[in-house]
Amino acid sequence: MNHSTSRRSFLQAVSLGAAAVGAQGAAYAQEKGKTIEGFEEAPIDPNASKAWQPVSDRKIRVGIVGYGVCRFGASFSFQDHPNVEVVAVSDLFPARCAQLAKICRCEKTYPSLEEMVKDDSIEAIFVATDAPSHARHCMEVLRHGKHVATAVPAVYGSLEDAEELFEVVKSSDRKYMMFETSYFHEDLYAMRAIYQAGGLGKLLYSEGEYYHDSVELIDSYKGWRIGMPPQWYGTHSNAYHTGVTGGSFTEVTCLGTPSAKELLQPANNAYKNPFGTEIALFRTSEGGMARMAVSWDTPGVSGVKGRIRGTKGTYYGEYNGHEKNLPAVTRPILPPGVRPGGHDGSHGQLTHEFVNAILEDRKPVVDIAQSLNLTVAGIVAHQSALKDGETLKIPQYKI
Repeated sequence: MNHSTSRRSFLQAVSLGAAAVGAQGAAYAQEKGKTIEGFEEAPIDPNASKAWQPVSDRKIRVGIVGYGVCRFGASFSFQDHPNVEVVAVSDLFPARCAQLAKICRCEKTYPSLEEMVKDDSIEAIFVATDAPSHARHCMEVLRHGKHVATAVPAVYGSLEDAEELFEVVKSSDRKYMMFETSYFHEDLYAMRAIYQAGGLGKLLYSEGEYYHDSVELIDSYKGWRIGMPPQWYGTHSNAYHTGVTGGSFTEVTCLGTPSAKELLQPANNAYKNPFGTEIALFRTSEGGMARMAVSWDTPGVSGVKGRIRGTKGTYYGEYNGHEKNLPAVTRPILPPGVRPGGHDGSHGQLTHEFVNAILEDRKPVVDIAQSLNLTVAGIVAHQSALKDGETLKIPQYKI
């Protein structure tokens, strides 16, 4: 393995990019008067990477598309990963594109994803664009023979897009991964490991809650966030079943509550969506039940939380159950310089998982089937809410 770059010089280099990302986030927080929920940086343990061992000395040539108000393209430490070289970036707005290039220490820029995908030197692209474009952009990347990672959700309100994306991924030999942050929350990561070790048994009941009181205040490309149906963005909460078991939801009944906020009134949003809160009751593929809540209307404590109950144990902040000899569970060790980042320190973990899936030629943890099972359940849940809680079947995705 090539060790021409010393550990000290490597850390000095990546710290410059990390500081830049922090400065951009602080600037936005100062401008808006608050930090975007979920983007609070997790604490950094300077000793956390000492035991890290690389799986390869190869560098994957990555392109990043999308900077936006959340600075999303630069928030996942691709530019700091020792197995990545960010070779090109893109954003539709030239000033944002220039900022993204600076933070990613990249000289090559493209005015659009459609131009970037023509670059044969790029092996993988991180799609951090507006949610309505995720499916279209990911299919464009895959059709040009590149691996793709995407921000959530996999598709935006369209069951037809879900079917098309599924077929495109299946016909490709490239990796697809959705960056669902809940998968690497400390609690959900522990739930998954304990479930796989048999410590929970069959899940009888799961709960996931995603409460966000500032969606209408966050600017976005063409205002796509304003008034969006809550369950269309339900992957964070839905992960507290699918991300634990690898299973899915088979049917749903969902009720919605109208919002009192002016911007969330049907006449004021492009979706004609009447609901600021949607609470879904799902039947799971294991035969259990799950309650998944998404709301744009609840002030106070916000964020994502989950709880699960199984035949052998529960996880409510900690494990309680029959199994007493379960191994200690810790999230994977991140490479030096890769920041844990926001959403409970999941950002760096997601990038590291995607990179290793490519290097090891294996399925990423949030593959296309899980990505669509997470996303489509919410689309159908919103349809149920519009029908006053009618029970509806949910399409299933398996590979």
